[in-house]
Amino acid sequence: MPNELRRVERALLSVSDKTGLIDFARALHKLGIALVSTGGTAKAIAEAGLPVSDVSDLTGFPEMMDGRVKTLHPKVHGGLLAIRSHPEHQASMIGHGIQPIDLLVVNLYPFEATVAAGKAYDDCIENIDIGGPAMIRAAAKNHHDVAVVVEAADYPSVLADLEAQKGATTLTLRRKLAQKAYARTAAYDAAISNWFANELGDTGPAFRALGGALAETMRYGENPHQWAAFYRTPENRPGVSTARQVQGKQLSYNNINDTDAAFECVAEFDPAASAACVIVKHANPCGVAAGGSLIEAYELALRCDPVSAFGGIVALNRRLDAEAAKKIVEVFTEVIIAPDADEEAIALIAAKKNLRLLLTGGLPDVRAPGLSLRTVAGGFLAQSRDNAVVDDMELKVVTKRQPSERELADLRFAFRVAKHVKSNAIVYAKDLATVGIGAGQMSRVDSSRIAAWKAAEAAKAAGLPESLAKGSVVASDAFFPFADGLLAAAEAGATAVIQPGGSMRDDLVIQAADEAGLAMVFTGHRHFRH
Repeated sequence: MPNELRRVERALLSVSDKTGLIDFARALHKLGIALVSTGGTAKAIAEAGLPVSDVSDLTGFPEMMDGRVKTLHPKVHGGLLAIRSHPEHQASMIGHGIQPIDLLVVNLYPFEATVAAGKAYDDCIENIDIGGPAMIRAAAKNHHDVAVVVEAADYPSVLADLEAQKGATTLTLRRKLAQKAYARTAAYDAAISNWFANELGDTGPAFRALGGALAETMRYGENPHQWAAFYRTPENRPGVSTARQVQGKQLSYNNINDTDAAFECVAEFDPAASAACVIVKHANPCGVAAGGSLIEAYELALRCDPVSAFGGIVALNRRLDAEAAKKIVEVFTEVIIAPDADEEAIALIAAKKNLRLLLTGGLPDVRAPGLSLRTVAGGFLAQSRDNAVVDDMELKVVTKRQPSERELADLRFAFRVAKHVKSNAIVYAKDLATVGIGAGQMSRVDSSRIAAWKAAEAAKAAGLPESLAKGSVVASDAFFPFADGLLAAAEAGATAVIQPGGSMRDDLVIQAADEAGLAMVFTGHRHFRH
């Protein structure tokens, strides 16, 4: 309808990110739109040879307080908020000399980037934008008359609308821009409030705001009847959200979830100490190993459960080399994620056009604090990330027999893996490789039996005469409430156990371990992962 079109006579531009600014301003000028700007933005436009008025010319008031006060003025907000068809609003504009602003272009001070760069407290405070969000919200509220742009990515669509409508914008576009504008200021305020909470050490602020920027929309979610989209938060943590996708088709919802699980697990292993490989299927590790090389680690991880590894995610803690890449592509794999890759490895993987290769540039810090979220009906749960590391724990030997040095190394390895296995979690390991994993069972003894069965099946697949669990150690993510789960591990061939301890029946479990000749250590830390 004609009344949905709003001609743009004047645009106010005030941006910290000047990407595409000059080309956009030049296109606006060609359409006969008057340009008004602030500070550095006005300077950049003027230096490009374009006519531009300073906002102080519009307000009749100079910038002050290091630029903190420049757009907080009735002649700015009146120009944005005035309803053009409202007689009283029109009379106020005429009476006070307020000129309409039909297009607002603002991107905010880089608060998130300042925090991510680890800048000092005062620097972060100075990068909290006040005038920008106020103008954005004013223009978005009055979107029936005003268009608001909050990121350079929207310049082309705005220009296309202006050119198609001979200098006007459509209500459809203005509504879309208004929605984005409010989402942007909400995400901005979320970043600020969460930063303040962290600075104050407040783990339960009265209001918890969440914000993210759209990375991509997806074909569907966990299942084909569910819609899905991927959003990035300001947290600069190496992983699937920051990775460069070298090749392969678009990641699915499940791919991203599984790849994140795999990479967080492989980050537990210091690349300076050993190469490591994690293979994940449905968010659970199905094989994990450390070795002298990536190919050694991969082959040992694959041996643990070659059936589940089909169509899985492979995560590596070192630069992917050609030898490992050649071996990995022999098995159908959805995603490979690594800090980096050799050109030869990239070329080998390129032959598998659907295989995604993600390079992150580094590993996430497993000890770093962070926030973990889960939605529930009518709300969400927030908790700190599980950043407990077994190397930092004081292991207490509770049995008569002490674990050997080899057993102790395997116990630490197994408990490191158990942290990333869905509870109830049981992990058998031998020589720094998983040999059987039981995950996500309602009963811990069932997890123990499944892990033992997996170890026996893996041995058959490898053509070995006895279960891989023979001579292994076993890790449990939480205490054994009864001795049955521990005894099932002993029957499978485990010789040593690592668990948090803390059960009312610890004495009975310790007694059972002693009777079975097992060595057992308590960590004092539980790793539930629901």
